[in-house]
Amino acid sequence: QVQLVESGGGLVQPGGSLGLSCAASGRIEKIYHMGWYRQAPGKQRELVAISHRTGELLYGDRSKGRFTISRDNTKNTVFLQMNSLEPEDTAVYYCNAGLVSAEEGASPFVVEYWGQGTQVTVSS
Repeated sequence: QVQLVESGGGLVQPGGSLGLSCAASGRIEKIYHMGWYRQAPGKQRELVAISHRTGELLYGDRSKGRFTISRDNTKNTVFLQMNSLEPEDTAVYYCNAGLVSAEEGASPFVVEYWGQGTQVTVSS
């Protein structure tokens, strides 16, 4: 079964840095995009950053210039380095991947998968 397993997150002071990683496990045919979204209490889920298989990187407006997404295709893993963190970055961060599973009986089309979420809290 395909799963996204996140690691990282935690408590950091304003101005600090934090790194997240997410590994896709299971039998995977091809990953088209991997990245991160976040959701703060009472707010809608928003894009943080996405890495496309083509090499294209897409950042949310609030991530640009402070966050960096990178990807290791050999390990089906995506990383997010977050710098200059602000209290407004406090949220649950979710890993996302659009991929075609190679599991028996799986859809032959691209399906969106989500991690369980990891809490990032920016506070002094």
